Amino acid sequence: MALLSAPKLANAEEKFLIKVGIMSGEDEDVWREVVKQAASRGLVVKTVVFNDYNQPNEALQDGEVDANAFQHQPFLNNQIKVNHYDIVRVGDTAVWPIGLYSKKVKSVTELKTYSVVGVPNDPANEARGLNLLQQEGLIKLKPGAGIFATTADITDNPRHIQIKELDAGIIGRSVPDLDAAIVNTDWALKSGLSKADRIAQERVKDNPYNNFIAVKKENINAPWVKTLVASYQNDAVKSVFDKVYQGTGITAW
Repeated sequence: MALLSAPKLANAEEKFLIKVGIMSGEDEDVWREVVKQAASRGLVVKTVVFNDYNQPNEALQDGEVDANAFQHQPFLNNQIKVNHYDIVRVGDTAVWPIGLYSKKVKSVTELKTYSVVGVPNDPANEARGLNLLQQEGLIKLKPGAGIFATTADITDNPRHIQIKELDAGIIGRSVPDLDAAIVNTDWALKSGLSKADRIAQERVKDNPYNNFIAVKKENINAPWVKTLVASYQNDAVKSVFDKVYQGTGITAW
């Protein structure tokens, strides 16, 4: 694992305070260690906790936070397209392989004709979910649909799977009412789902959905940015991360 050097801020900036937007839940535990690591490097970090995926980028764009850490590139790309945000990626954090979860079957092969499968309704994660369904042979997508896939790109659905689009924050709790559902790992944990409920998972290698720390473009060369990234990308944080996520998430720097 290649770790960043851990630069300390100049004396004049030692009390510089930055706010970082994160999602509620297990990541709060990880960021408590990041805050400690940042303090040892002369950077004071305050986390601002959100419960809605659409809020951290809006807060960053509006200057309510100085950075955020919760998203992958396809999600940011879509938010930039829709909202014209001036936000850039500055350092990778981790990847949470999205999974197909079920309380009714133990394997994908057990899903019957006309099964109802939930997918997240935001464009980036819907595409991610549809690609997982294709990976498992449940559907086929139009060639080239890739990370922009929508239900309109389904070209073959031999089991007549019924796709139900739901909010990412709700879908995990809806699993008992569905035959199966695509759920982001962080929401799966919040919803009480376990590895035993996961009947399929996207591949980890060459995954385009690595999460990262993001800042406004105007701050990309600010001294605190490298310090913040180094405060995340280190063995102390990895140790806490592995303990918190118990293998459901994987550090990715």
